[in-house]
Amino acid sequence: MYAILEKKCLAEGIWLMKIEAPRVAHSAKPGQFIIVRVDEHGERIPLTISDFDPAEGSVTIVTQTIGASTRKLCAKEVGDSIADFAGPLGHPSEFVKCDLEELKKRRYIFIAGGVGTAPVYPQVKWLHEHGVQADVIIGAKNRDMLIYTEKMKAVAGNLYIATDDGSEGFKGLVTQLLEKLIAEGKEYDECVAIGPMIMMKFVALTTKKYNLKTTVSLNTLMVDGTGMCGACRVTVGGKIRFTCVDGPEFDGHEVDFNEAMRRQGMYKTQEQRAAAIAAEHAAGHECRIGLDK
Repeated sequence: MYAILEKKCLAEGIWLMKIEAPRVAHSAKPGQFIIVRVDEHGERIPLTISDFDPAEGSVTIVTQTIGASTRKLCAKEVGDSIADFAGPLGHPSEFVKCDLEELKKRRYIFIAGGVGTAPVYPQVKWLHEHGVQADVIIGAKNRDMLIYTEKMKAVAGNLYIATDDGSEGFKGLVTQLLEKLIAEGKEYDECVAIGPMIMMKFVALTTKKYNLKTTVSLNTLMVDGTGMCGACRVTVGGKIRFTCVDGPEFDGHEVDFNEAMRRQGMYKTQEQRAAAIAAEHAAGHECRIGLDK
């Protein structure tokens, strides 16, 4: 069993949890993910690692309540335990394996959307700790949905905010802000985008115009996390890849995003159905309690 050391609400429906998992914490690298199972009857939930502390033996995850399983996970409190916390899984971010001196010459821009801001943080933090500065754009619908801004300020070279309604920072899309920065003279060697599939698609289309190398994380496609279910199958550069075993990060200019979004839509429907069934059962249980009184 893995104890919950800390729990915090970051925004509506988005929860941060720090889990006691020493083995995972000692082996984790930026870009990797873990698989959580709330109890022995629960389904496997792949989640990208949002931070890790080997000294403390803890790993941080950020979860959005979308389906029945994520709601069950987020209902847990500090002091509770979860049954399984397996990892780290997947390939680390490419820059982890690069020569450090060469890495220091590169200029990175990270683009984070919504919950995708959480897995961006350990990547920018790792670069900061190794003397590599990176700029970050965080995008959200409004200021209330922004997460990790203070943490990101501490490790980013420059932090830029974009909100759809203009309630904080730049009013508009992250792609519009990126183009504004480039027009103002900002130069980058590589872009890393993590967030909603549609956001990553348009980031990749935008950066392609500037011949800017772009890496995206397809973690939201994963279901089983082992490659056996085939749910995270995606076409990259004309070849079939599996997000959980070949990724989760890929060349954004080679990903077939239309195919990936169709596949993601199939499983969202199933998640919503499972959540509806769980709600019906809960409502039925409450009605039975009322009748029994």
